[in-house]
Amino acid sequence: MARIRLFIDHPLAAGQPVPLDPGQAHYLGGVMRLTPGAVVEVFNGRDGAWSARILAAAKRGGSLEVLDQSAPQRNPPDLWLCFAPIKKARTDFIVEKAAEMGAARIMPVQTDFTNSERIRQDRLQAHAVEAAEQCGGTFVPAVADLVPLARLLDAWDASRRILWADEAIAGPAETLAGLPRGPWAILIGPEGGFSNPERARLSALPFVSRVSLGPRILRADTAAVAALALWQAALGDWQ
Repeated sequence: MARIRLFIDHPLAAGQPVPLDPGQAHYLGGVMRLTPGAVVEVFNGRDGAWSARILAAAKRGGSLEVLDQSAPQRNPPDLWLCFAPIKKARTDFIVEKAAEMGAARIMPVQTDFTNSERIRQDRLQAHAVEAAEQCGGTFVPAVADLVPLARLLDAWDASRRILWADEAIAGPAETLAGLPRGPWAILIGPEGGFSNPERARLSALPFVSRVSLGPRILRADTAAVAALALWQAALGDWQ
């Protein structure tokens, strides 16, 4: 049986007592039927993964005792994913896969054709945590609140390049081998693509690189996964 893993927003070190919130305590004791003395794995996104013994797990909370480190901290490359939210389940999918594939930050953006005018940032952050728990990760990307694309670009640090997955140039998949390493962001547009004014602004920015994701026009959630894989293979930590 795979070891149960929990994200714990608390310092971790051998012998450290760690409190459980009611939801975590219920999950361990009520859902997984674990009793005091059982060992789980915990991580906080900073100190690697650690084995921890359950001291108590009741409806109102519980506690763990940290034992020893089971895996070192592994941080992703400096890659952000910026995307226009789509339907609820597909937005959840994008956040989960971005966390699994090594995005360091996830940034929903409001575009002219974005269908969603608001998001539940706390719910999306919980999806990122769950993805890290289930996939053996030790890092959880922060999920930002929804921000208009124009405001995002106004405040953008030009030292971070943007890889724009542009559906308008569908064709042979492109290699990123000639692009510089360093901080990057991937930009995925909404269903229907970017508006003409948005396209004109993005095309004029010197730190934006347009890229084709192949001969087929992809849905936004598929495009996010494809672009992350393309970047990781060429400029990230898949090499």
